[in-house]
Amino acid sequence: MNLRNIAIIAHVDHGKTTLVDRLLQQSGTYRDNQRQVERAMDSNDLEKERGITILAKATSIMWHDTRINIVDTPGHADFGGEVERILNMVDGALVLVDAAEGPLPQTKFVVSKALKMGMKPIVVINKVDRPDARPSEVVNEVFDLFAALDATDEQLDFPILYGSAKQGWMSERLEGPQDQGMTPLFELVLKHVPAPTVEEGPFRMLGTIMEANPYLGRIITGRISSGSVKPNQQVKVLERDGKLVESGRVTKVLAFRGLERVPVDEATAGDLVAIAGLPDAMVAHTICDPSVEIPIQAQPIDPPTLSMTFRVNDSPLAGTEGDKVTSRMIRDRLLREAEGNVALRVRESDDKDSMEVAGRGELQLGILIETMRREGFEVSVSRPKVLLRKDEAGNLEEPIEEVVIDVDEQHSGVVVQKMSERKAEMTELKPSGGGRVRLVFHAPTRGLIGYQGELLTDTRGTAIMNRLFHAYAPYKGDIQGRRNGVLISNEQGEAVAYAMFKLEDRGPMMIEPGWKVYKGMIVGEHTRDNDLEINVLKGKQLTNIRTTSKDEAVRLTPPIKMSLEKALAYIEDDELVEVTPKSIRLRKKFLDAGERKRNEKAKTVETV
Repeated sequence: MNLRNIAIIAHVDHGKTTLVDRLLQQSGTYRDNQRQVERAMDSNDLEKERGITILAKATSIMWHDTRINIVDTPGHADFGGEVERILNMVDGALVLVDAAEGPLPQTKFVVSKALKMGMKPIVVINKVDRPDARPSEVVNEVFDLFAALDATDEQLDFPILYGSAKQGWMSERLEGPQDQGMTPLFELVLKHVPAPTVEEGPFRMLGTIMEANPYLGRIITGRISSGSVKPNQQVKVLERDGKLVESGRVTKVLAFRGLERVPVDEATAGDLVAIAGLPDAMVAHTICDPSVEIPIQAQPIDPPTLSMTFRVNDSPLAGTEGDKVTSRMIRDRLLREAEGNVALRVRESDDKDSMEVAGRGELQLGILIETMRREGFEVSVSRPKVLLRKDEAGNLEEPIEEVVIDVDEQHSGVVVQKMSERKAEMTELKPSGGGRVRLVFHAPTRGLIGYQGELLTDTRGTAIMNRLFHAYAPYKGDIQGRRNGVLISNEQGEAVAYAMFKLEDRGPMMIEPGWKVYKGMIVGEHTRDNDLEINVLKGKQLTNIRTTSKDEAVRLTPPIKMSLEKALAYIEDDELVEVTPKSIRLRKKFLDAGERKRNEKAKTVETV
């Protein structure tokens, strides 16, 4: 059968998943009476809620007599580890670019990987129906990007399509015609993307995507490089260095047919398939015939830049809201996550009472915590910490990110000021149309932790920030952290409105009346730079003396709402976020005030 394997790569929110929807609809994948869902490839709850793709997924469509396997990839830089692996599976890529925003950091990241592998991408200028679209300028920006990434003359001669995935049309000309739907895109894929290269020899396949299935066990998806595979076939699994992982039998071979995975009797070289029956096989392992000795080379993955400590929830309210609370359960869950996600690194901490999880960014780690709390876990997590390293001369180096901020002109001054306070260097400033400017910075990852919320406040919600790992550079020195102290509860019980009303001049609260609090829990933000212990349980003294003046109803200022990402960015090194299926609470690492003071004194002595 004629085959084509393509990946759709783009920056977050440039329309990848919507484009796949239209391709599925117009290729006749759905039955006439079948219910069609929006963003069909965003299958898990978090993807639907946030409107972003987190996990790469494959689908397949028939166009005349050719099967086109399509891989939808994540657009956010934190999930870049997925994209790097996916490019091993395909022979071509659609680079999707927003007609108004142009190429952004993640576009640059994935395009550089695709060009290095020798791919000749197809550029699709999407959303040309936007009122602020500037397709001609965006094409020039894409060409400049390809040139800056050392593309060959062949790669620079890329075909271009214009269109709107939402409206369901693509054309080689900007003005249309629009009545051909997605046909020009299908035709261009068949003409421009080469058929998969088939190597000689017995069965070999590189594992690229991994998932756990309650009925079939571990399922590994990848592309067959050579030979063929059938159910019940004897295979072995090799590590990158050629070491044997396991030998076993394939229980099921699943091929992609539309949105379904269908069992097949045989799959041949060049096709994308999912294999079940190998409990120890992982991503980047080679699944092959027992006669094969040399594994397929896997792409190296960029290193993680942030780490976070996961420990058992040991607060007085532990175990009241979740059912998975032990360190063994947390450890097993994190190790299971690291198996399928090569961009994550999990290890036991030196003191053996917690797990250290390193990843690409706050969003990736935040998604992991959110997934765990929905599964019933209770954990305490520390502030994200940047992973430093030493160069050959022994000097300290830290990760630097390229930050692109699109903002209205009147707010650009405050953005530049705040970024310079965070040790960022501005490398570019240019108008991006419609009274907006695009600012490009190189900033240390440390300085960007928690900046997203502050940026939206400073720019009245109009700024868009995109970040991407750039390189390691010499350590930039201390960066000012949170300026305010916190209000800490000194008693355990339920918060009382009367007590909170009396304490409002001390600072804004983070809790509501009736919420359970405990000793050492953070209940608000202090107006000054020191921490303050307060009692939010103290009710009004009742007497039998009657007065003619009526009691005033207590009217409280609405509390600061702490989302998970906001809480992780807010806490300091001596604080933790307690995450349960129902609540997100902030607390001090040491709940006892005396213990906190002793720890502070020990730190001061160490510094001296």
